[in-house]
Amino acid sequence: MFEITVERDFSSGHYLRNYRGKCEYPHGHNYKVHVTLRGKELDPSGLLMDFKDLKVVMHPIIEYLDHRMINDLEPFTEINPSAENLAKYFFDETSKQVAELTKGRVHVKDCTIFETDTTYATYYE
Repeated sequence: MFEITVERDFSSGHYLRNYRGKCEYPHGHNYKVHVTLRGKELDPSGLLMDFKDLKVVMHPIIEYLDHRMINDLEPFTEINPSAENLAKYFFDETSKQVAELTKGRVHVKDCTIFETDTTYATYYE
């Protein structure tokens, strides 16, 4: 099995609903996101997927969230923009595109969202 990971970053604000503590108030983070892909077969070039292609897949998701109040964006108007839910959002959004681009040869293994250098959440299936 082969794996590759791309790290990107973005800055956004959010607040947590149904929460008591500092995070119930609007605040911001300099997020990092890691998307890891996995697959058994490499392409004819010897790549699982070109890193730049994964960056292209991630770009519109990053742009959608960057320098925005996440609570104002779908689907986070309904669900809390926790690190856990953001990790699942990245997983779902990148999975569709990666499967299409690689004709199902490559899958998203997991997505990890760092709110700080020492706190993060991971989603996988």
